[in-house]
Amino acid sequence: MNKPDSFPVYYDDLALSFEEAWGIIAAGVNNRNSPSHMPAVGTVDAFGVPQLRIMILRDVSRDARTLRFHTDSRSIKAEQIRQNPATSVLIYDPAAKIQIRMSGKTHFTATGNLADTAWSTSTPFARRCYMAETAPGTPCVKPSSGLPEWIEGKQPEEEQLVDYRANFAVVSIKIETIEWLYLANAGHRRALWQWNASQNAWAGSWLIP
Repeated sequence: MNKPDSFPVYYDDLALSFEEAWGIIAAGVNNRNSPSHMPAVGTVDAFGVPQLRIMILRDVSRDARTLRFHTDSRSIKAEQIRQNPATSVLIYDPAAKIQIRMSGKTHFTATGNLADTAWSTSTPFARRCYMAETAPGTPCVKPSSGLPEWIEGKQPEEEQLVDYRANFAVVSIKIETIEWLYLANAGHRRALWQWNASQNAWAGSWLIP
């Protein structure tokens, strides 16, 4: 089939589709309006049941094949990652009609330079959620943010945050597969790229949508 002039340049081009995929992924770091700013991240619980939640994308490294997120070290997903590092990420761009699914292994770290830097470079307001007095997911008798009453609705000062650093952790997902789906009335396009460790390169192929 000949590509209509109105179709994007990556429609029948595997390499350009790969470039577009990484462009969409990386855009979520600094663009709050990007669909990739808040992807769905999936882990597996102790019973083998997939668990999904929306997380904010903090950093992307194409060279290292990593996506970075932040989480509370006391959270349920933190424990799930410790037990099973298999993780998936889903992005959907409704304007572009593009779905990107990624899978890989997650490294969880609450100490060291990476976590320290991520903590110190986050805004005080972003770090306020780690001031919760009990772990995320803890049952409560009435609606609550979990925050101490004295900080409700306020932005904490640096000295007020010091004691809560231990509740903060970094989740780094090492991407091993990227699956692409472009939706078009004339015919969808689907592709898969898998990391080939022996060749230190991505291997891609078209799939039937």
